[in-house]
Amino acid sequence: MAGWLMIAVEERKRAGDGYDDDPSRHYSWDARVPNATAVAVGDVIVLWDTHTLLGLSVIEAIEVGAGKKELRNCPACGRADVARRKTMIPEYKCWKCGAEFNQPVTREVEVKTYRSRHEAGWIDLRGSVSGAELRQLCEKPSSQLSLRRLRWEDFRERIETGKNPTPLRILDKTHEVITGGHRKVAVRVRVGQPVFREAMLATFGEVCAFTGPTPAQALEAAHLYSYAATGKHHRGGGLLLRRDIHRLFDLGLLAYNPGAKTIDVAPSLANFPLYSKLHGKVLSIATTDEHVKWLTKHWDMHRNARQRSS
Repeated sequence: MAGWLMIAVEERKRAGDGYDDDPSRHYSWDARVPNATAVAVGDVIVLWDTHTLLGLSVIEAIEVGAGKKELRNCPACGRADVARRKTMIPEYKCWKCGAEFNQPVTREVEVKTYRSRHEAGWIDLRGSVSGAELRQLCEKPSSQLSLRRLRWEDFRERIETGKNPTPLRILDKTHEVITGGHRKVAVRVRVGQPVFREAMLATFGEVCAFTGPTPAQALEAAHLYSYAATGKHHRGGGLLLRRDIHRLFDLGLLAYNPGAKTIDVAPSLANFPLYSKLHGKVLSIATTDEHVKWLTKHWDMHRNARQRSS
């Protein structure tokens, strides 16, 4: 595995760069950030706030889009290494030439954007490793980059055998399921996703197809096919699923058996009663032939394909 240490701090939201990090779910960066294109699906994302570890997971997908970024340059030397100071006046200082000033020179540029999706295997480790330790576990301990490559095996050993040891078996399982021999570097941004979800709510109401009535705030519109491959929202190609159910469905750990017409739960979830009790249950909504067609494709991809290869 490759592991990346990425900074997730509140200042990223206030900086005007459009970042909207939610550490346990997604992380954003753009093409102007060093190592931007080196991060790939299946890599481990390790998030910290410069003071302590927040948690880690495996990247399920990387959504690629376009956006605008505000660049702030030093009015004296023109360099971009400008930092805002919280308690000193003038408010800004250039760390290249040492100039101090009240306002930087700003300009807006078009950038390619990246956003990881990684909540399926998220492990919360907030406060378990200090920032100083994390820096020493990077390939370049003195690096100041937002995306830093970790010495993965050394980092893993620290997490599993050091202070407050935490096993990372779930990380291995998530990595195995996500990569599965078919490594994808990126997926398209889901254009029209809010409209797609509203259509699902109008059709099914506030109901998770696998678990039953659920508050709308906890429901997501799940594609029953690879949106990344088609870039289209197909009629009859979606259901509403509770957020955690959606992630397990995407990973193939939950599926619909078209032969038995019941929910199928992967053996790896046997020790989790919340999910294992769904095995053999019927769906909570009425499906159309179109839904069954897409659910069958999902079944073939995650169940029949594995049976053929075993």
